[in-house]
Amino acid sequence: MATIVSQPRVAWRQVTLHHWPLILGVLAMAVPTLVSLARGPWSLESGVHGPIVLATGLWLIFRRLPEIREQMVPGNVLLTALGLAIGVPLYIFGRAFDFVSIEVAALLLVMLSVGHAYVGARVILSLWFPIFYLGFMIPVPGWVLDAVTQPLKLLVSEVVTQVLAYFGYPIGRVGVTIYVANYQLLVEDACAGLNSLVSLSAIGLFYVYMLRGSNWRYSILLLMLVVPIAIAANMVRVAALVLITFHFGDAAAQGYLHNFAGMVTFTTALLFIFLVDKILSPVRNWLAQPAEAGA
Repeated sequence: MATIVSQPRVAWRQVTLHHWPLILGVLAMAVPTLVSLARGPWSLESGVHGPIVLATGLWLIFRRLPEIREQMVPGNVLLTALGLAIGVPLYIFGRAFDFVSIEVAALLLVMLSVGHAYVGARVILSLWFPIFYLGFMIPVPGWVLDAVTQPLKLLVSEVVTQVLAYFGYPIGRVGVTIYVANYQLLVEDACAGLNSLVSLSAIGLFYVYMLRGSNWRYSILLLMLVVPIAIAANMVRVAALVLITFHFGDAAAQGYLHNFAGMVTFTTALLFIFLVDKILSPVRNWLAQPAEAGA
């Protein structure tokens, strides 16, 4: 009879007591970075998803603690050391020169390396989605957002102008500048909500994983629709801004832009996601049939 040799498991308390300097080192890196994020990117509309991603990402990991305890074994020392050898210098460089994107990415690499030391590669691979999801905490550089959103600003301004002109509003457009009555609106500023594409993608990804993750075919389809949904939400935002300007004046529009625009964009995008998910219910059921038949 073959003898089954169980792999040694790691005791949380023993490992924590043995490696407390490493844990304190990670905390010494994480706390200043979180403070910098709270004062910087997380205070902007393009980074409003950061605290949400952090909280929900950690929740996704902690909800699987029983499974992790069953499968965890010590990780490869060399692989852990390699991750730390890359992550720590990058973290120092990013923090010293105020490259917050590099700093956060390096911190996540360090924490991933430390986690690998605790639980091993098998558990790390099983946690691929929470790890990938936490990557949305990395702030996207402004020049990248500008390059991506510039064509979208042209598209949004064109669609909004045509739709409102169809309903009889005196509106015209030159580039990303919209003219309505005696007012002039620059979509490049007014449509800063396009910078929330990353935020909306992160929230959409979490929604799909939690509610539709078992149907991977449909999940891919719904994820492909997240960006068009985000663009549609920003069209609603700009149209609302134009209508407020036309009917109530520039002062009312600026108050809306600073106080409610982000909320309107997020709420609209989430409602669009729910609506599309509801409309595509027959498609979801059809895509789930092969998986059920093969079970």
